[in-house]
Amino acid sequence: MPWVAAVLTLVGIPAGLALTGGNVDGVMTGMMAFWLALLMLLVRRRPLTVLIVSVTCVAGLHSAYLIGSGWAWPATAAFVAVALAGRVRAALVTGAVAISYGLVWDAFVDLRSADWVLGHLGGEALWLAAALAVTLAYRNNRRWQEEVAARLRQSLHEQELDARRRRAEERVDIARDLHDVVSHTLAVVGVHLNVALDAFDEEPTEARDAVRLAQDVRGRAMNDLRALVDVLRKSDRIESPAAGLEGLAGLAEQVRAAGLAVTVTESGARADVPAPVATAVYRVVQESLTNTVRHAGAGRVTVTLHYSPTSVTVAVADDGAGGEHPEGHGIMGMRERVAALGGALTAGPGQDGGFTVRATIPIAA
Repeated sequence: MPWVAAVLTLVGIPAGLALTGGNVDGVMTGMMAFWLALLMLLVRRRPLTVLIVSVTCVAGLHSAYLIGSGWAWPATAAFVAVALAGRVRAALVTGAVAISYGLVWDAFVDLRSADWVLGHLGGEALWLAAALAVTLAYRNNRRWQEEVAARLRQSLHEQELDARRRRAEERVDIARDLHDVVSHTLAVVGVHLNVALDAFDEEPTEARDAVRLAQDVRGRAMNDLRALVDVLRKSDRIESPAAGLEGLAGLAEQVRAAGLAVTVTESGARADVPAPVATAVYRVVQESLTNTVRHAGAGRVTVTLHYSPTSVTVAVADDGAGGEHPEGHGIMGMRERVAALGGALTAGPGQDGGFTVRATIPIAA
């Protein structure tokens, strides 16, 4: 702090001149200490200017024989301030100029002996070098501490951003799962209820079977929803309640019960498919079948899966009216889920009519 440097200068200059025998005039010693201390109050704004003015003042008083020792050390606080400001080279140059001027003055003007000059100016040079070395070490230590603190703050900030990103991704995943479960369940239950309504008077047994199937689908959907709610309550992300590849048979059976002929064809080694890819495949098939039940007016749908060492390809093709299905949250969710695993999904009219959803998902090494 400037006021600390000012106090040290005000006390240190008279003490130093008294110890070195340079206190020629007590009044001038006090005045020099006062004015140099006053300059130190400005050192934070103009450190180099304060140093130059201080060294010039000391050299002038010494040359006028108003003080008897000291060419650079009375301005030690100014040297330290300049070094702390990061201008170490300027401090060294200024100190070298001051001591060189003192060397010329003492040796060639005052005609001091070599031992006297070496003793006084050598000691002063060592003092100045030690002061600057300590200052530089302190400054480097402070900079290191600040860098460590900055890295820590940056690391905490990045961790916070990463946590926010993970929470956002988890919310999107849960939203997809909720959409998949609810949309599929409502579509299948809606078909069974329509069947029950149409057969209620003429075929009561068929109506009861349709309602029973609707209740069974609703029960499985409730289990999936409970699993999702458990995830939210525990605040821990676990795998979504999708059944994976093992659940494809049950999924196809549900749709068959709704009156749609479903064929599932698989080729390759299913065991090599990791869980995230299997979940994505299940969701693609589920959403595609849901859209077929709701929009296509189809009578048959074919699910084809091919497992290779590097990827999984799934295609769901129906024989409906063709044309574009309404691309809402379902298809958008499928695209996002597949893209998150590095894959690609296409959805559109098939070559032979109907509608086809095709996705290729790579298997990470």
